Amino acid sequence: MKSIWRFLYVAVAVGVLLVGVGCSGGGEPEAPQADIPAPSAPPAPNEPTDVTPPPRPTVEDATPNPLDAEIKEADQHARDNGMIGDVYFDFDKYELKEEARQRLAKNADFLKGNGAFVVTIEGHCDERGTNDYNIALGDRRANAAKDYLISLGVSAGRVRTVSYGEERPSCTDSNEGCWFRNRRGEFHLSGRS
Repeated sequence: MKSIWRFLYVAVAVGVLLVGVGCSGGGEPEAPQADIPAPSAPPAPNEPTDVTPPPRPTVEDATPNPLDAEIKEADQHARDNGMIGDVYFDFDKYELKEEARQRLAKNADFLKGNGAFVVTIEGHCDERGTNDYNIALGDRRANAAKDYLISLGVSAGRVRTVSYGEERPSCTDSNEGCWFRNRRGEFHLSGRS
């Protein structure tokens, strides 16, 4: 018990000493004086100066580019804003219609202007036909779109294709309007080169 009291006595004494030493300074310590050069005279009016003001930030500088986001977000932004879009095919066909060529031209313009992106074209079909037949047809549709992009100046190394046949429908009703939406070449930004 005596050792506890002795310990407490010593601890209190050390605390009082530390507080006393810390408060005895009487003010803030002086900062060391740095050698400050004498101000120079301003340049003569006709004398060129080396100082150029920094550019003022613009609204574009302050707003992040959504295409610089992760690839999934960039893809969604490009699709939502019509920068890239899908193409559609007639029943049992893979030839490109005029509307498809126009859409592919817009896709090509985007890809040529944004050379960092790799695109994947997914070939899709409606539910009619066998699975094997639709996988092959989806492949021909995706490659028809790829070949047209390449003819418009997009590098072949930046365009990938995959066929899902009838396995990933965008619509599940059994009618011509739904089948038309399923016969597509679906475009996605899938990476950066």
